[in-house]
Order: sequence, then structure tokens, then C-alpha cells
Amino acid sequence: MLQRVLVDRRALLVYVALAVCGCHAAPGAVVPEGATPVNREQVSQWVASTIPPGPRLHRFKWLFQDEQSSAGGRGSARIAPPDSLRFDVAGPFGTGASSAVVIGNDPVWVQPPDAIKKLVPNYPLMWAMFGVARMPEDGAKLRGLDHDGVTAWQYAGPADTIDYVRSAGPAGRLVAEVHRAGELVGRAETTLDSAGRPVKSRLTVPGVPAKLDLTFLSTAQANFASDIWVPRKP
Repeated sequence: MLQRVLVDRRALLVYVALAVCGCHAAPGAVVPEGATPVNREQVSQWVASTIPPGPRLHRFKWLFQDEQSSAGGRGSARIAPPDSLRFDVAGPFGTGASSAVVIGNDPVWVQPPDAIKKLVPNYPLMWAMFGVARMPEDGAKLRGLDHDGVTAWQYAGPADTIDYVRSAGPAGRLVAEVHRAGELVGRAETTLDSAGRPVKSRLTVPGVPAKLDLTFLSTAQANFASDIWVPRKP
């Protein structure tokens, strides 16, 4: 039994090192060698540890860069647990304003229609930028490993494979990677404070290539009016 714990811990530490530096020894998702099949209830507990206990309002600065240009400004995210997100960003003086409401991994509305795709290619990655993991889709194969304050788990579904690594402590971290057909769609790495609130986040999209950085200015408890879930009138 002792030998297995040591092997699992070593595999997990190697996995975390790979996730943090973004290094991949081979194409495809990086899976901890010591990961074993887990059930949905266990994954639910890991996901629940990332979800804020009540409504939260995040305010942040953002910077998007690709090979042709860069853009930045300020934004906000309103999260109503367990699965509702209102996202707003704009450039200087309110230029290029974009908004969206997402329930789980599905957009309810997006203004303008292509706004989110330009910034974030995948909704689990979007959630991860705010320190929140999502539950797997039905039928996904689940694997995971939990040891010494670090948890790594994977959903292998028919379309996407999603990997999460979460470390606890004063400087915690949530890393999420999404692969499709063996290709890396994107990787989100979020630094968390001791209360699990996001401090900074980076999304890397290798296919463009592009990156989106968020620097969080504040996180507060909040009560949201019902009309924030409604799109702005033209």
C-alpha cells in the first residue's frame, strides 16, 4: 500500500509540473500515470470545491493578443452558483462592448454573436478562468488522483477530453486543458488566493496562436437583479 501511494504521488507531481510549464512529452492530453477510474460522485465533490458558496461579482482588466494585434480593457463576471455566468468586457471608453450569459456550457445569448468565440474557444475553459471547474457530460470516462492537496482529474468524452489540476493553499491554482481529436484546443491557468478567489488567469490558444490574460481587481459577494440575465436593448 505504501509503495502505491508513493507511485501515485510521484505521478501526480510530474503531471502538475507538466501542466504548470505547459510542456508536453507527446501529443494528446497529459494524464497522470497513477490516475484510476473514479465515479461521478467523487468528481462532483472535486468540482464543488471550486464553486463559490454564493453569488460573486468579479471585476478585472483584460488583454487579448494574437500575431496580428492586441486589445484590452476592463470587464466583469457575475457568477450565480452553480452554473450561471454573466460576462461583460469593453475596451477604453466602452468601445467594443461585448456581453454574454452562459448556463453551464451553453450560451443563452451573446452580443455581438461572435464575441465569445473571438476570446474563448470553449466554455469549460471560460469557467476555468474564474477558478471554476465544470461537471462532465453524461457517458464520459472519468479518471482522477487526489493526494497532498493536489487533485487531478480527466473527462474523456466522445468529442472533447478535459483535464483539470487543482492545488490548494495560500497560492492555489486551477489548470484546465481541453483536447479535441488529440489536438490541444486551449489551456487556462488561474492563480487563486487562500480563499479560492481568482487573482490572475491566462488562456492560451495554440491554434491561432493567441492568449487572453485577466488580472482581477476585486471579487465581492453580490445580489444580482433579475434583468442582468437579459440582453441589452439595441
